[in-house]
Amino acid sequence: MSNPTHPPVYSHTQRGTLMILAFVPAGGFVLHQLVQGGPSWLWLLLAVAVVIGFTFSSLTVIVTASTFQAHFTPGWPRKSEHLSNIAAVRAVRNPWYYGWGIRLTPHGTLYNVSGLDAVEIRTKQGKTFRIGTDEPEKLQRVLENALLQAQR
Repeated sequence: MSNPTHPPVYSHTQRGTLMILAFVPAGGFVLHQLVQGGPSWLWLLLAVAVVIGFTFSSLTVIVTASTFQAHFTPGWPRKSEHLSNIAAVRAVRNPWYYGWGIRLTPHGTLYNVSGLDAVEIRTKQGKTFRIGTDEPEKLQRVLENALLQAQR
C-alpha cells in the first residue's frame, strides 16, 4: 500500500527473536529424525515449521501520510488501514498468554512477533486491532501526528 506520493513517515521492523529461537531447534530436531530414518510425514512437519518460522520472524510497520500498514516477513499476512478510517490509537501491554503470530483476543485481532507491548487501533466503525511493537510510545506518537496531518 506504500505509494511514491506518500513516502513513509515511519518504518520499523521488529525481529521475532524468540520465534526464530523456537523454530530453528524444532526444525533441526525434525531434520535429525528424518536423517535417522524417521517417518516420511516428518517432511511435511518440517516444511510447516519452516514456513511458520519464516513468516512470523519479523513484523514491519509502515505509516505514510495516508495509510497504516503492518506485514510479516514475506509481505503477508498484512493489515492495512487508511488513516481517514482510524478513530483512536493507544499504547497497550498484552498479557503473556495472548502469544505471538495472529491471534483473536478480546480486544480484536493481534499481530505480534515478540514481546508484550502493542499499539491498539480503533477504527471509526468501532473495530479494534493490536499491532505488536518494541516501540509502542513512538508508534502511538507517529500515528497521532499522522492522523492530525491527515485531518488538515
